Amino acid sequence: MVQSLPVDVQFSTLVELLRYRTSHQPNDLAYCFLEDGKREGLSYTYAELDRQARAIAVQLNHSRGKRALLLYPQGAEVVAAFCGCLYSGAIAIPVPPPDAGRMKRTLPRLREIIKDAEASLVLSTGRIIELIRDSGLEFPEFDTMRWIDTTQVDMALADQWSDPQIDRDALAYLQYTSGSTSTPKGVMLSHYNLVHHSAYLQRACGYDANSVTVTWMPYFHDYGLVEGLIQPLYNGAPCYIMAPLAFVKRPLRWLQAIGKYGATHSQAPNFAYDLCVRRIRNSQKEGLDLSRWQSAGNAAEPINPRVIREFYDAFKGSGFAWETFSPAYGLAEATLLVSSVPVGEAPTILSLDAASLEQGQVKPMQPESTGRETVSCGPLVCETQVAIVNPDTSERCAPDTIGEVWVADPGVAHGYWQRREATQETFAAHTSGGDGPFLRTGDLGFLQAGQLYITGRIKDLIIIRGTNHYPQDIEWTVQQVSPALRPDYGACFSIIQEGEEQLVVVQEVVRSQQQDLNADATIADIRQAISEAHELQVYGIALVKSGSVLKTSSGKIQRRACRSRFMAGELDVIADWSENPSLTVKVQDLHKEVESLAQQLETSQS
Repeated sequence: MVQSLPVDVQFSTLVELLRYRTSHQPNDLAYCFLEDGKREGLSYTYAELDRQARAIAVQLNHSRGKRALLLYPQGAEVVAAFCGCLYSGAIAIPVPPPDAGRMKRTLPRLREIIKDAEASLVLSTGRIIELIRDSGLEFPEFDTMRWIDTTQVDMALADQWSDPQIDRDALAYLQYTSGSTSTPKGVMLSHYNLVHHSAYLQRACGYDANSVTVTWMPYFHDYGLVEGLIQPLYNGAPCYIMAPLAFVKRPLRWLQAIGKYGATHSQAPNFAYDLCVRRIRNSQKEGLDLSRWQSAGNAAEPINPRVIREFYDAFKGSGFAWETFSPAYGLAEATLLVSSVPVGEAPTILSLDAASLEQGQVKPMQPESTGRETVSCGPLVCETQVAIVNPDTSERCAPDTIGEVWVADPGVAHGYWQRREATQETFAAHTSGGDGPFLRTGDLGFLQAGQLYITGRIKDLIIIRGTNHYPQDIEWTVQQVSPALRPDYGACFSIIQEGEEQLVVVQEVVRSQQQDLNADATIADIRQAISEAHELQVYGIALVKSGSVLKTSSGKIQRRACRSRFMAGELDVIADWSENPSLTVKVQDLHKEVESLAQQLETSQS
């Protein structure tokens, strides 16, 4: 077990933190929203944010302990609403706003969260409230809730605010899990979880009062909320906010904002760096200055060494340094961060023997053997403890052996909202030797030279003929076959056929290349590539249209959801192949049936 050093925590609650900033630097810029990722829109000084939060808190009126949904577009408004909940003692629930184009898909999950949290309040904007009410979908829960348009709150109410006198153990918010195939669970985060963890982040990531943050990570994801929005408040430093869609449409604007405002810190999952490489032309890099960027956080999904090398090669001429990359690992159940590469240190990449790795052993790549590169997620932050444990026996793993990552830290969440059994199973684990309690992460990894390496998820592991295979490895192999295959939009999983686990590959095709795709040749090349690189026989392959492979808000592939859609015939298939022809016929037939039923339903509702 590895343990780092403690930190000093200056505040007990986020209310105390914001009141301190308001008192000591009232006129300093706190947050500024960049419309379209470029133009400065709504902004708050600390004094303005405090006044807005106090007014919202008074409007909430005796809401201590009540659960309040936050339904907002990305922007400064959601920061004020979040602080307003804190100032009233209400428990905030940041959730994705409903998508006007996918109401039937997005609203059911929202309904599940409302039911689970027993939420009675909704804070939002007039436009989103109207969108939900005009959706035509029947959700009786909405009718019993109190809806508040925080953009219309009377600022004079701020003068009526009184401090709720909450303590450090009071819940600040519920962070709901992605819930790709099951009911989402609400992670319970207290005020102390957040301020304590902010102290961690400040030390581990090199933040200080002179730091500047640019963020586009969504507020309803732990990465976007904790490091993107709360950490700047803890630092007393400005934060510039972009909408995720603005980044996806024009990745260049993210880097331009970093250069324009002299950002020292900005974070994103692996796919974002890849998108910048693929979408930003050399001619667009003129005048781009990334020299003040000190920490480029990279977490929330597997880190591809190819991507970070290509990003460095693409933008080193703009002042981006290799040491700026800060690969990290964390999860909402630990508030956020477990480990991170310190500022100014170069990422460590190990070349490991692939065959040994699939057997759970960590060995250097040997000459004439197949290797796999693994990026370090850095040393543990501050007081965090990690044990590598056999998930089946709860025994500590021997050195250089892969096991489940177990975490102990004061920043670990209180558990899952109203899920006693799940809380006990996940947050109260003990080793066979009696050490604990630990948080079971569900992630596989190992420690080497004081650094944490993540190799995959327990539930995502593909085990064929007794050998472990990590889906992200196979997915990367597939995506190297052809430029027509969309990077980071593939899913590998296993299905049971005749009592045996079999490999299935679902891979998106780049939209512009769908018409000219030689599907048969591409499928044959995929089969060969997987056979050569992984010594695996593929059972089924589905090439699908863009938008078919689902991701979480942070960019993680939802493999279980993709598997479910594959088995139900709900994927938008361009071409497919299987060792069992009846499987693809079944998938195609089911897909047609689903489309027909959907059309009938739409007709009956019109």
